[in-house]
Amino acid sequence: MTTTTPRPTPAETEQGDPRLDADVRLDVDHLAHLLLGHYPELRLGARRLMADERFHRIEGLPLAEHRDRVLGQLRLLAAEGDVHRSFPVRFGGAEDHGGFLARFEELGHADPSLQIKSGVQWGLFASAIYHLGTERSHDQFLADALSVAVPGAFAMTETGHGSDVASIGTTATYDTETEEFVIHTPFRAAWKDYLGNAGQHGTAAVVFARLITAPAGKPRVDHGVHAFYVPIRDPQTMDFLPGVGGEDDGLKGGLNGIDNGRLWFDHVRVPRVNLLNRYGDVDADGTYSSPIASPGRRFFTMLGTLVQGRVSLDGAAVTASRLGLTIAITYGNQRRQFAGAGNDEVVLLDYAEHQRRLLPLLAETYAAGFAHEDLLAAFDDVFSGRNDTPETREDLETLAAALKPTSTWFALRTLQTCREACGGAGFLTENRLTSLRADMDVYVTFEGDNTVLYQLVGKRLLSDYAKGFKHLDAVKVAQLVAERASDAARFRTPLHRAIQTIADVGDVRRSAGQLRETDTQRALLVDRVETMVAEIAQALRPAQKADAATSAALFNSQQHAIVEAARAHAELVQWESFTAALARVDDPGTKQVLTWVRDLFGLTLVERHLAWYLVNGRLSAGRARTVTSYIDRLVSRLRPHAQDLVDAFGFEQSHLRAPIASGAEQARQDEARAWYRAQRASGDAPIPEKHTR
Repeated sequence: MTTTTPRPTPAETEQGDPRLDADVRLDVDHLAHLLLGHYPELRLGARRLMADERFHRIEGLPLAEHRDRVLGQLRLLAAEGDVHRSFPVRFGGAEDHGGFLARFEELGHADPSLQIKSGVQWGLFASAIYHLGTERSHDQFLADALSVAVPGAFAMTETGHGSDVASIGTTATYDTETEEFVIHTPFRAAWKDYLGNAGQHGTAAVVFARLITAPAGKPRVDHGVHAFYVPIRDPQTMDFLPGVGGEDDGLKGGLNGIDNGRLWFDHVRVPRVNLLNRYGDVDADGTYSSPIASPGRRFFTMLGTLVQGRVSLDGAAVTASRLGLTIAITYGNQRRQFAGAGNDEVVLLDYAEHQRRLLPLLAETYAAGFAHEDLLAAFDDVFSGRNDTPETREDLETLAAALKPTSTWFALRTLQTCREACGGAGFLTENRLTSLRADMDVYVTFEGDNTVLYQLVGKRLLSDYAKGFKHLDAVKVAQLVAERASDAARFRTPLHRAIQTIADVGDVRRSAGQLRETDTQRALLVDRVETMVAEIAQALRPAQKADAATSAALFNSQQHAIVEAARAHAELVQWESFTAALARVDDPGTKQVLTWVRDLFGLTLVERHLAWYLVNGRLSAGRARTVTSYIDRLVSRLRPHAQDLVDAFGFEQSHLRAPIASGAEQARQDEARAWYRAQRASGDAPIPEKHTR
């Protein structure tokens, strides 16, 4: 495991806090296996590979050297890393989509730049060829993309259009005389931007453009966004090909091992067969055809095939949070500061505030990890074909859009808190926290801006809410809306709050007992989501009969509420995944500790939104105060298990590579304590001045 930090003995635990269950023991090996999820052997294999120093980030490398190192590592992965698992068997893959992502998520231990560069090459560039193309595309382009003979860019985002892919400006106009597509960037805002591999290494790109046809005697038709394979550089000279131009994005706030850049196209011609034609094709005479008649559904189906990017970033964010917390908690268990009741200084993690800063984050990391495993299972079910329907794809896209923002924002907050909790040592680059924080920053932006993704989730929640009324006539709809409004008003009355207070009869333990019940936590979290969605739906009802401008303004006025409802939904999903995972724990001690962790997560969510529960009358003032006091009790109860909980993540020193989590701090503290003890025992210790008066 990661540390030699001694665990508190049962006697020490009882003496320190008699409220704790001192005989509860967590089985680290059992928990570690549970945390490996659905693909334990694949994850362990990837970790063994990432323990190889050939893949490790070297801090402080100049930009050019970092990029060259990561490109070399990418080629090593192609040869040794089993990175083709999701691709067809005939290309050396195993058509194992979930296993592919499980291995990808472990690459961040070595260097997040390597992780994202591999995501660009295989998760975006090669996957676009595979999922958006047919066998003709696979035969022509896929092998070189998988081997990195052709480093490739995924050219979707434009300077003027990031999240709104449907409105990109780049065009691909079909020329019937030459049977070619003419790729063109009509204005500066249509430059492809922020593209990995575009700045320096890429020799081809999958370019997303508006497909325009004009068969003889027929009008020009815009068939919407499609993908095209476009060579961009001469592989020998690495000069841009005629008509292709671009710029290097240069130094970024993080992930500087990746050569992000911009591309533009001046009437660049590619053969008709370079259209990735699974969802739309053009015959030699310019006739367009598609298996999906609706342009809107076709567009969303095409983008839906690329959902694996969001799934993988959710897992990568969980890994980053685990790394940060392992470093911070290990250090907090070894570093001592300020004199305690005896002669020794106090271990940082024995301070209540230090526990309060880190342990709720640890609980949320556990919840995020269990939710990610459920997302990964849903992804594999769909992409393996075992359960691939329009409904399951929509569910998968909604789940990914809910969890990716939640985990990536959380990772940033966690890494910053871990950095602060480690003091000046946390600010040293050698201890990795600042670099991890910088590299994670852009995760909240790419593969879907987090706020926009939450808006998509909110719209789905409203759509599902509306479906509940479809079978009702207008009178019954009005009746149901009135009843729900009446329920909301009832919760806000002093009488309802008084009932809670009377039930608790002034007994804090009775109130805490209610809060730690699974059903109580679920009811509080579910009620918040349902109430928020119902209130938004009611506010938007006038939009159904309003003109377009009024309807748009009304929807705009509810955007913040929609985002918050989506956030509440994602938190509920994480809590439910954690609760379901408890059923898979066999060891009683481990189950007890994990139940405390789950309770800490659930009640931290309630505390985070305590104003909502009070304003909406879901909690009395007395019970609301109990939320915080019981969280404090849970934090104290979990303190003896903190090291075991991070050791269960299974990281070795070759994965952490942070000196403050290596045992060096423990050695320093032991040396200092031994020196002071020897001084006291010999009688040579100087007398404090205040004792001489």
